[in-house]
Amino acid sequence: MLSAAAWGLLGASSLLIGAILGLVLRIPERAIGLILGFGAGTLISAVSFELTEEAYALGGADTVTLGLALGALAYFTGDELLTGKGTENRTAGRGASESDDANALVLGAVLDGIPESAVIGLSLLGGGGVAVPVLAAVFISNLPESVSSSTEMRSAGVGNRHVIAVWLAVMLVSALAAAIGYGLLDGANDDWVGLIEAFAGGAVL
Repeated sequence: MLSAAAWGLLGASSLLIGAILGLVLRIPERAIGLILGFGAGTLISAVSFELTEEAYALGGADTVTLGLALGALAYFTGDELLTGKGTENRTAGRGASESDDANALVLGAVLDGIPESAVIGLSLLGGGGVAVPVLAAVFISNLPESVSSSTEMRSAGVGNRHVIAVWLAVMLVSALAAAIGYGLLDGANDDWVGLIEAFAGGAVL
């Protein structure tokens, strides 16, 4: 579990790196968007060719279908409950402040980070070491989220120490999710492991 937590912490460390970059540098929105798109692409590839493929080998098509659907539904529901109001305000126009936008991005990072880090922990269950493509995809995709949020938090007048503390907390939550992902399923049968892998994959997607 300690190894899983360490790998999860490494994958989430880009959140802190991005936060520092967002506080120090003036990064164009287009550049952030390009990085975010690249990160999304790597996550989709990693989930498709690492996680979902492994879940299929363990539990079959029915396990993958159920897990992906439940994971996607869980993420969608959580996202709507936590950030739906802020999203409606932003869509309407002037309803949300820069601080609200930044908080929504932090919530999004937490919602992303839990299943992503759980995937890192799950990748260790086979005994072959961490899945490097998954780890790299998580690391890359985290970067633009914290860059964007830290930039908006700075614009809203939030202190640098508070910004750093927020992202350190998200990192620790991610490390815990990786440890739990490994610890709860260590020794479980193939169907359960496959179902949880597919569930995490659906949430990430």
